[in-house]
Amino acid sequence: MIKTIIAPGKYVQGEQLLASISDYTKEFGSKLLFIASANGIKRTEQTIENSYKALDVTLGFEAFNGECCDKEINRIKTIIENEKYTAIIGIGGGKIFDTVKAVAYEAAIPVGIVPTIASTDAPCSALSVIYTESGVFDRYLVLPSNPELVLVDTTIIANAPSRLLVAGMGDALATYFEARACERSCAPNMTGTQSTLSANALAKLCYETLLKDGFMAKCSVDKKVCTKALENIIEANTLLSGIGFESGGLAAAHAIHNGFTVMEACHHLYHGEKVAFGTIVQLVLEHADADEINTVIAFCKKVGLPVTLKAMGVENIVESEIRAVAEAACAEGETIYNMPFCVTADMVYSAIMLADALGNA
Repeated sequence: MIKTIIAPGKYVQGEQLLASISDYTKEFGSKLLFIASANGIKRTEQTIENSYKALDVTLGFEAFNGECCDKEINRIKTIIENEKYTAIIGIGGGKIFDTVKAVAYEAAIPVGIVPTIASTDAPCSALSVIYTESGVFDRYLVLPSNPELVLVDTTIIANAPSRLLVAGMGDALATYFEARACERSCAPNMTGTQSTLSANALAKLCYETLLKDGFMAKCSVDKKVCTKALENIIEANTLLSGIGFESGGLAAAHAIHNGFTVMEACHHLYHGEKVAFGTIVQLVLEHADADEINTVIAFCKKVGLPVTLKAMGVENIVESEIRAVAEAACAEGETIYNMPFCVTADMVYSAIMLADALGNA
């Protein structure tokens, strides 16, 4: 049996780190391309340029077009090739990270990740989630290596909207339960091998940290202050969840998230908000202990994650639409088949409806 755990080359977390980013990119070459939203560039460009002003390094900044899709990946790859950049660094959130990771792979250059929010576990992973141009899930792109650098400035994250941090908790919430399902079924992790004891322990620590510090971290961000609870949740959302899902494996929760991307009513939700509801559905699907389900629902309600279809944006429940979600969650190759029992679309539909009932109750 082959077991694997993978992680980024270097993970650095602390206050005011962006001002010293040049200290951590010395092996990235002499021409760096930074990708961020247009507003993200305005907020960070001067700080980044100040960090490099004493060095012989050329910097470029390019605005992200908003979706991690083949068109955007190819557009940025062309810029890399034409301008001969030696590395690419993404600043912002999950779709930017997935895009720059895919571009770095295609262009064979190093990639750095600088989260300005802690809303997903995308920063640390060797994985890009590719969508269509309209935002519907298309496929997973499994990459041969993790990012060379993940640099997390906690001061920036403390000043971001708390909904984004909470969405990251929703994504992280699935980590332990999906890893546990994969362990029970001997399903492969994202490397195609079995999980290690350390990966499963990190996944469990991720869940325990959410329960202990999640609400206090949300309150910290509401007050724009960096506390120990916030530092712990940033690490849980970013590093523990990143290593946990990738080296532990994915199961039903993320497949159900992918299913909900076919519903236009849910397009306003962040990735982790859909994953949180998908986690409740997974627990119902596997007939988990009632106390465990209640603990997860109570946590979600306390921090503000959706526990009902109405909270997901589904004002009127139409059976055919929910069945379409279930069918999409059970598409060929989906991670729902890593569950330790056979799964059908009918089972997923029933689990969604029961999860909604429990959330309403």
